[in-house]
Order: sequence, then C-alpha cells, then structure tokens
Amino acid sequence: MPQLLKSPAIHIQTAPAIDADRITVRYEQSFALEDVTFRLAQGEHLAVVGPNGAGKTTLFQVIGGILKPSSGKLEIYGHKPGGHVCIAYVPQRSQVDWNFPVTVSQVVMMGRIRKIGFFNWPKRSDWDFVRNALTKVDLNDLANRQIGELSGGQQQRVFLAQALAQEAELILLDEPLGGLDLPSQEAIFEIMQELKNEGVTVVVATHDLELAADKFDRVMLLNRSLISYGAPSEALTTPALLNAYGGHLHTLHDQEGLVLLTDPCDDHEEDCP
Repeated sequence: MPQLLKSPAIHIQTAPAIDADRITVRYEQSFALEDVTFRLAQGEHLAVVGPNGAGKTTLFQVIGGILKPSSGKLEIYGHKPGGHVCIAYVPQRSQVDWNFPVTVSQVVMMGRIRKIGFFNWPKRSDWDFVRNALTKVDLNDLANRQIGELSGGQQQRVFLAQALAQEAELILLDEPLGGLDLPSQEAIFEIMQELKNEGVTVVVATHDLELAADKFDRVMLLNRSLISYGAPSEALTTPALLNAYGGHLHTLHDQEGLVLLTDPCDDHEEDCP
C-alpha cells in the first residue's frame, strides 16, 4: 500500500465523540434497543458485537441520524446526530445496489455532496479530495471502474474512501468484513489504523469476537439492551457472553484447558437463525 497522504486536520473537540443516554427504539410492542447508555472518546475504535437481531444496525442508524430513537438523548461531538455533517455511515454490503451505473470515483465524490451542495458542480479541490482518498485506500487505478466490477474487499475500500472524502470525524462500519478474505480484511485494518492515527473515531459492527478483542480499544456487547461495555477484557467476560448469546454461543475447551467462546454467525448470516 502506498504511503498515505496527509488528511485535513480533524477539528479539535472537547465533547465525547458519542454520548448516548438511555437510547430506546421501540416498534409497537417490541424493543429494538432499550436503555442503551455509553460514552466513546474522540479517536477511539469501538467494536459492537452481539447475536443477529441484537440491534447493532438500529444503533448505527440512530447514531447516523437516519433513525430517531423513541426516547433517550444522543449527542455526537456535542451535536444532535442530524446536525453533525462529519458522520459517515457504511451499510452492510447486502444493502447496496452494486448494479447501479456509477464509477468508483463517482461513489467517492458522493461523500462531498453535503459540502458542495446538491445543485452545485464539484470544484477542482473536491476532485483532489477524491483522488487523495482513493490513494489512501490504494484504488486510484480503478477510479473509472463500475462499482459492481470490484471485489468485495475493493468495494469496502471504496466506501472507506467515500468517508475520507467526506472528511468524516466519525465512521460507522456495519459488518464491513463479511465475506472478505484475510488479505482484504488486513487491508481494511491498515486503513483503520491510519484513521486512528489521525484521530478519527470508528465504530464497527462485527460477529467476530476474537477480532473485537484483538483490534479495538473498546467493545460493546449488545442484545437489544447493553450487556457490557469497556475494554475487551472487561466486556468479553464469559458470563456477559453467555448472557448475550445464550444457546447461540459455542463453548469449547482447548488443550490448555482455556475456555473459548465462538459466535457461530461469525459474519456469515446464513449460519444464523
């Protein structure tokens, strides 16, 4: 991967990146989220784990300002979610129409729309942001390719480039590693490390408990309500995991007598109920 170009400076903030207080999302008689409270500091990287239907995507949509909670208070860098333009939300790959006739560079330029304005043409400086973002994710040579022609790993890197072109201070990645091979996953984490070095806050939803424990500052264990939250060693305890996953968690014992807990979903939804 080429040396990364220097990004625009992240604005200095005194408020937490995310400050959620008793966030609840209710649909008729059922809860998608119930009384979720947590704080995430600027520049920290958070893994959100939990079984299918735990509310991970719902939480991301609330943070991104797409969905309004039924009750509770949420601030992003001291702003309401819809009032902070520097949030980038990358949905699950299954939610994207990969046949849509747009090129890689056009997808990345979409990250500039809120700064350009819907009825204005991009300026040279905006195309500079696009080229710099594509350089960061090592995709400049595919700039004119149709998005659907790329591999899964390349497509995810395109959406990371879109977030970079947006100058996002908070990036939400919903299951970004699903179906990706190991080299593609490693490429994503190289980019995330650069983002961390630049003070960008990143929140990732994943089924991979080992990855959550190894790669992130904090882990949230979610099953509609908040089961545990904190450093990986604090959040991923055996009682908390069994509470969150119940019968869907496999308990194994290795040769040294250590207990290993694995989520059978592991980023493959076809294995999940």
